[in-house]
Amino acid sequence: MRNIIGGVLVSAAFIGPAVSAQAQDLVVRIDDLASSHSANVACIDTYVNGIARAVEVMPVCAWFPEAAKMLQEHPGLDVGVHLTITSEWENVKWRPLTNCPTLVDEDGYFYPMMGPNKAYPGQSVMENLEKMDLKEIEQEFRAQIELALKHIPQVTHLTGHMGSCRFSPEVAAIVAKLSEEYCLPSMDSPDSKEKHSFQGVGYGGPHGTLEEKKASFIKMLDKLEKGKRYVFLDHPAYNDSEMAEVWHIGYETVAEDRQGVTDLLKSPEVKKAIEEKGIRLIDYNYLTKQLPRGERSAKLDKAVEKYLKSMEKEEQDMHSIMILKDGKVVYEKWMSTGNELEPHVLNSVSKTFTSCAVGLAISEGLIKLDDKVISYFPDKLPENVSENLASMTVRNLLTMNAGHEKDPSKLRNTEEDWEKAFLATEIKRKPGTIFCYNSLATYMLSAIVQKVTGEKIADYLYPRLFRPLGINNVNWQESPTGVNAGGWGLYLKTEDLAKLGQLLLQGGVWNGRQVLPAEWVREMSSKQVDCVPAGSNTDKLPELRKDPVKQDWVQGYGYQMWRCRHNAFRADGAYGQYIIVIPDRNAVIVTTANARNMRVEINKMWDHLLRAL
Repeated sequence: MRNIIGGVLVSAAFIGPAVSAQAQDLVVRIDDLASSHSANVACIDTYVNGIARAVEVMPVCAWFPEAAKMLQEHPGLDVGVHLTITSEWENVKWRPLTNCPTLVDEDGYFYPMMGPNKAYPGQSVMENLEKMDLKEIEQEFRAQIELALKHIPQVTHLTGHMGSCRFSPEVAAIVAKLSEEYCLPSMDSPDSKEKHSFQGVGYGGPHGTLEEKKASFIKMLDKLEKGKRYVFLDHPAYNDSEMAEVWHIGYETVAEDRQGVTDLLKSPEVKKAIEEKGIRLIDYNYLTKQLPRGERSAKLDKAVEKYLKSMEKEEQDMHSIMILKDGKVVYEKWMSTGNELEPHVLNSVSKTFTSCAVGLAISEGLIKLDDKVISYFPDKLPENVSENLASMTVRNLLTMNAGHEKDPSKLRNTEEDWEKAFLATEIKRKPGTIFCYNSLATYMLSAIVQKVTGEKIADYLYPRLFRPLGINNVNWQESPTGVNAGGWGLYLKTEDLAKLGQLLLQGGVWNGRQVLPAEWVREMSSKQVDCVPAGSNTDKLPELRKDPVKQDWVQGYGYQMWRCRHNAFRADGAYGQYIIVIPDRNAVIVTTANARNMRVEINKMWDHLLRAL
C-alpha cells in the first residue's frame, strides 16, 4: 500500500531514522522469492512490515507468476534476479527455462547441490562441471533475466542462488557480460564487494530460536561502523503446511527456521535497535548507482545557507536541494518533509521525462515529429474534424503550440477518456502559431508513445532510461483508460532528478553509453518557440517581457523544457520542483518543495547560488 502525504509518496514499508552522512548503511536482503507461496508472502511481509529492502527473485520457480504480481504492487522493493542453476529441495524441483541438457540430471532437473555433498553423491554442479556447456549457461541465465524484466520493471541487479554467479571463472565472466549488457550490477560476483565498497555481515541466527536470532542480530548491529556499508541476507518464509514439505537431507527444519527469520525481520526490538544506533536502511540500487560525491566548498555552503534563509523568509517550504558540479554532488540537504530515500511528487517535471520517451521512440523509428496527432486516434475523433485539429502535429504537442488559447487540462476532472476530450476541444488558432501551456498536450504524447510501443511510458523508459541511470521505484499516475499522465503525476527521488539533469548536461551520455540521442537532447533543451508562463498565451508576450520577475518564463521553450537566463535550461513543476542545467558552469541544481512562488525560488537561485558555482 502506498499513500501520498503532504506531497510526498510514502511507502508502507518501515522507514528508518533520518539520513546522516555518517550513518552505518545496511542492505537487508531476502532471498528465494518465487520458491514457494509461503516465501512469497513472507518476503513481502518483511518489506511492508519489517526491515527488508532488497529481494531476490527466482524466475525458474513455479511460484514466479505470483511473485511478479506482488512485486508490481510494491514498486519500492528493490529486486534482483536470483540466477539459478541448482534445485536443492527433496519434494519440489526446478527445471531450466531453456533447452540445456548439459545442466540437468537424468530427470531434467537442475542438480541439487553446488558442491559435493555426502548425502547427494555425484549430484552437484561442481562434480558435473566438465560436461556443462558454457553456451547453455549463458542462454539459461539470459532467459531468466529476460523473464524477470518482462514482468518486473524495478529489477536493479543480479545475484546467484547458492553461488551460481561465481562457481567458475568462466561463469563469472558470463555473468559480468550479462551485467554490463542489461545494466544490472552483479552483487555476488567475486569483485562486487570491492567495486561497490560494502561488506557482508552475518549472525549466529541460522537454525537458532527466534530469541537467539534477535540477540545475535542486534549484537551484529553493534559491530557496524559509521560511514561504512554492509549487506545482510537471509531467507524468510512461514512455518506452514507448504514449507513443512520443503527440506533436504541435513536441513529438515526449514519451515521452523525460516519462520524465525520472518519474525526477526519484523521484530519491534530489531527496528528499535536500528533506530537507536542510527543505522540507515538502503537497497542495492542506492548502493550501486549513487552519483559520485565531491568535496563541499565553504563558498557554496555559505551561498546555499543564504539562499535557504531567503526562502524561509519568503515562507517557501523547501524539501530538498542537491547541487552537482563537474558531475559530482557537492551539496545536498533535505528539509521539512523531504527524505533522501523517498520519492517526491514532481508535478510538471514529469513532462521532461515524457519528452525523453518521445525522443527515444523517434530514434527507434516509431514516431515522427511531423506526424499528425489525429493519425494515432482514428477511433476517438469528433464527428467533424476541424482544419486546425487535422494539422496538429507531434511537434506542436511537444512545444505547447497545439493551437489552444486556453489550457484545456481541466477536462481531466470531468471526462473519462482524456484523448477523446482533448481531440473534441475547439482549436481556435492554427497549430504552431500560439504558445499555451497545456498539460493535456503532454498527456497526448504519453498516449501516442503507448500506442506505438504497446507499453506505458514508465515501462518503456525502464530499460532505456531509468535502469541505466539507476532510477527505481517509479510511480506514475494514470488516466482512467490506463495511460501514464505524462504531464504530471510522476514520483521520483531528488537524486533521480539530479541524474536526469546530469545526463542532459552530458548530451545524453551516461557511463560511456549514449542513453538519449545527442541530437534530441540538443533540440529539447534549445529554444523552439516563444513562451509565456502557464495560464497565459503568447498574445501577452510583449507585456510579460517587461516583468523582471518573470524573465525565466519568456526565454523560450524547447520540447517540454524551458530556457532560462544565464544560458541555462530547466524542467520545472508546480510548487517548486526544479531541474536546472547550467552548461556554462558545468552544474545542475535540483530542488523539491511545496513553495507558493516558483518565480521567487528561481530568482533567488540566481541571486545567491550562481556565483558560487
